[in-house]
Amino acid sequence: MARLAVRTGVAVVLAVLAGTAARPATAHADNKRLNDSVVANVYTIQHHAGCTGNIKIDPLLQRAAEWHTDDVLENRDINGDIGSDGSTPQSRAVAAGFRGTVAETVAINPAVAINGIDILNQWYYDPAAFAIMSDCANTLMGVWSANSLDRSVVVAVYGKPAQT
Repeated sequence: MARLAVRTGVAVVLAVLAGTAARPATAHADNKRLNDSVVANVYTIQHHAGCTGNIKIDPLLQRAAEWHTDDVLENRDINGDIGSDGSTPQSRAVAAGFRGTVAETVAINPAVAINGIDILNQWYYDPAAFAIMSDCANTLMGVWSANSLDRSVVVAVYGKPAQT
């Protein structure tokens, strides 16, 4: 009877491990809190720079950010704005339906997770990224983040609406 219990236990453990191994390496956690905190931090940076408006989340820019996040996560040779298909932040925003001018910041952390401090340390002290974040004309924003077992990526797309 004891051998049967041990064999059953081993079979259960092996079944669980086999199910885990069959799953993709990308984690699909809800990163909404992290994404929203990036927008909140950019709002703070803009107001410290003298901006008086409120930055708003734009679903079209968020879609463009999602596309590039997934591309960067899946293609290890990408570490900036140009996609594996040669796309740019502007071309991705246009493909998502956004009318206006965009800029982008990308944060990559070689770990399963990334947090707001990791992101700000990459962007705040980079003069080009800081200039994008503190530009008062960037009134719209889309942020997306994703994780794999050894890499986390956050993409923020900043938008200046087209003049109508």
